[in-house]
Amino acid sequence: MSLRLATFNVENLMNRFDYSGYRNQLNEDRTLALFDIQSEAEYRILEQARAIAQSDDTRQLTALAIAATRADIICMQEVDNIEALKAFEYGYLFKMVGQGYRQKYTTSGNDSRGIDVAVMMRNETAQGQPIEFVRMTSHAYVTYEQFGLHTPELEALGNQANERIFRRDCLEIDVTVGGVPLTLYLVHFKSMGSPRNGLDGREATMPVRIAEAQAVRRIIEERFGGEHAADKRWAICGDMNDYRQRVKVAGDAIDGYRFEVVDEALSCINVLTAGGFCENVVERRPEMNRWSFYHTRGPEERHLCQLDYILLSKGLAASNATAVPDIIRNGQPWRTIFPPGQEVERFPRAGWDRPKASDHCPVAITLDVVPVSNIGA
Repeated sequence: MSLRLATFNVENLMNRFDYSGYRNQLNEDRTLALFDIQSEAEYRILEQARAIAQSDDTRQLTALAIAATRADIICMQEVDNIEALKAFEYGYLFKMVGQGYRQKYTTSGNDSRGIDVAVMMRNETAQGQPIEFVRMTSHAYVTYEQFGLHTPELEALGNQANERIFRRDCLEIDVTVGGVPLTLYLVHFKSMGSPRNGLDGREATMPVRIAEAQAVRRIIEERFGGEHAADKRWAICGDMNDYRQRVKVAGDAIDGYRFEVVDEALSCINVLTAGGFCENVVERRPEMNRWSFYHTRGPEERHLCQLDYILLSKGLAASNATAVPDIIRNGQPWRTIFPPGQEVERFPRAGWDRPKASDHCPVAITLDVVPVSNIGA
């Protein structure tokens, strides 16, 4: 009995308009910046027209990327609310590819923009095994103080002890697949942001992500028991905004690109995998071919890296020792630089940098979920 599990940051699946660009140039869309807009009322009308026109192509590409995962359960990041998710699934995914995801769950997290984690599930797997929702538990309320995770580094970043740890949530979803229990932890960790205090964005925000990873591990250990948690059947899925390796990109299209794998000394991922607690199964792929995101700030700063994860508990990873995840890159914009031999055929209408399915790539894996003696519920 197998289950196809996937994760995907769909990037702002919203059902409301953002008018903040009228007063904040950093939030203004580049298209509207070309025009002399005389009033906020005029800006609102133009923003609505722009967002609607752009969204249709984007959502078609997003739907194609999800369909390509062939997932029975897909964990999603940056979903506005359940209404937006329902409208997208019915209007795009179901109408384009059929075999819809009838079960959808999300809850409000801590993000000030209202983007949350969510899950969509089919009623049954491709093999006909029923997928049944058991319960959903939000951990958005947990504070640094409650978990004893407040540090001087967090204090220096302006994070107080009574503040909530998760920038979005750690959403715990319990399901059964053909009667077999499985627990999913949906996460979306703190973004890297811009350089500050003499540090690059990744290094400056690392203490927050480390605390988030520590909190996720504690939640799992408290749920299943510290000594036995790693042997239970669970997976952590989501955008962790961090990496243990990256592929630096140098050169250009004329003289040729050069690619170099660089290991990172510090990553919040290490908190979760330490001691064999869980496995980043994407690392079963070749080093040059693990990336799910292309980052660039111009020709001097370009790299490919893994931001999107399916971490399997030690027990679940052991019972799926030969399973290798797929990374669906067909929805990437044309600006993404692919290493030799990894080029894919882009989905129709993908643009230079937009429209696109997302800057993130879905990650999917087929798991054997038949009960095994060394895996608990």
